Amino acid sequence: MSGRVLLKELFNNAQSYIDQEVVVKGWVRSVRNSKAFSFIVVNDGTCQDSLQIVADANLPNYSALSSMLTGASVSISGKVVPSQGKGQTIELQAINGEVIGNVDDSYPLQKKGTSLEHLRDIAHLRVRTNLFGAIFRVRHALAQATHRFFDEKGFFYLNSPIITAVDGEGAGEMFKVSTLDPNKLPKNDKGEVDFTKDYYGKEVSLAVTGQLEAECHALGLGAVYTFGPTFRSENSNTKRHLSEFWMIEPEVSFATLEDVADLAADYVKYMIDYALTNCQKELDFLFNMPFTDVDKTHFETLKHVRDSKFIKITYTEAVEILNNCGEKFEFPTAWGNELQTEHEKYLTDKHFKAPVIVTDYPKDVKAFYMKLNDDGKTVRAMDVLVPGIGELIGGSQREEDLTKLENRMDQMGMDKSGYWWYLELRKFGSVPHAGFGLGFERAIMYITGMSNIRDVIAFPRTPNNCDF
Repeated sequence: MSGRVLLKELFNNAQSYIDQEVVVKGWVRSVRNSKAFSFIVVNDGTCQDSLQIVADANLPNYSALSSMLTGASVSISGKVVPSQGKGQTIELQAINGEVIGNVDDSYPLQKKGTSLEHLRDIAHLRVRTNLFGAIFRVRHALAQATHRFFDEKGFFYLNSPIITAVDGEGAGEMFKVSTLDPNKLPKNDKGEVDFTKDYYGKEVSLAVTGQLEAECHALGLGAVYTFGPTFRSENSNTKRHLSEFWMIEPEVSFATLEDVADLAADYVKYMIDYALTNCQKELDFLFNMPFTDVDKTHFETLKHVRDSKFIKITYTEAVEILNNCGEKFEFPTAWGNELQTEHEKYLTDKHFKAPVIVTDYPKDVKAFYMKLNDDGKTVRAMDVLVPGIGELIGGSQREEDLTKLENRMDQMGMDKSGYWWYLELRKFGSVPHAGFGLGFERAIMYITGMSNIRDVIAFPRTPNNCDF
């Protein structure tokens, strides 16, 4: 008899396992008993499908197997046979079995429906449900797709720092990192906290982006990408915000905004295609769940985005379209205002019926590092908008001219001293370069159809929530 077989392997190669004896291990989803035998359904997390096991009453240890509760872990050996039941190709005729870890009546996951809110309260167990098993297998697939895409494009993977002394976005929404005793803070002669006594000898925070470090490495390796956690202390409880989330940030030397706009479109298409190819059962399950914002037609939406040419318009053109469309929006569409989700979704879902890349935004609504256009009013920025949700990716061409960058920072009242190394990139062999950022959880939400970002990350961090 062979060793343990993963259910993914078993189902993917079902015919080759017929009449073979195998060992499967996993967690019990249900046990249904009759006088002569029991039906035991087991899942091991490797795929969406669960395996039905038929255990005869004459089996050794039958009493323990037939009395198992949902959630118990088990090892069962048996013979693989064609299944007579609906929705399954094979089943296992048990030969022997062992209960590895039993559960008591307090196990909170039962066959009946459970709300997402309750599952967030038991996030240490929710991955055992069909729903969250599907979500995290898709998450894994999209992470693999990310690394494969950039590797195939010749990018190098960069692990940027998690602790930083500079604000990469200039928004000030950063978590402070300190070893100082908050009850005995050292003060300087001005009565301010003396951070020279702190661990790093200065005030530091958790990083909001890996972009600045990526620019350093792109100006030596040519093209890099970061893929790691970022932290923002924005006090927001919306379904689209986390205080800890993962970002993918490619940076390319000798590149313009147009270059990275095309790169972003290719990346979105690649991720969607990878998910549709490798996670079809998971997506089919998710699109039929009441927790998602979509249904089976979302397959067609994703295929449409994958197969579409991304339309490119300027911010000014977008505002003109919105001002003349006759639609009533909650937020005004005057030039100079940021585009809101309702505006973005109008452009993608109603006007163009396609993914859209909006470029050349007003400088006053964008970050300090973006390259100024000749008009002096706009910057070489872009947002990638997709049907259904609006913005998915934001990026820009970076300002490679030292004087212009310093002037911009002065206009914004920034302290340049901490950015000395970033500014030196413009002194020592500066080149045009550009990049973008994708919030990984936003992409997972879009592809899975999940409506709340808290449900696509293992342990969500939000205001007043840092359990597990």
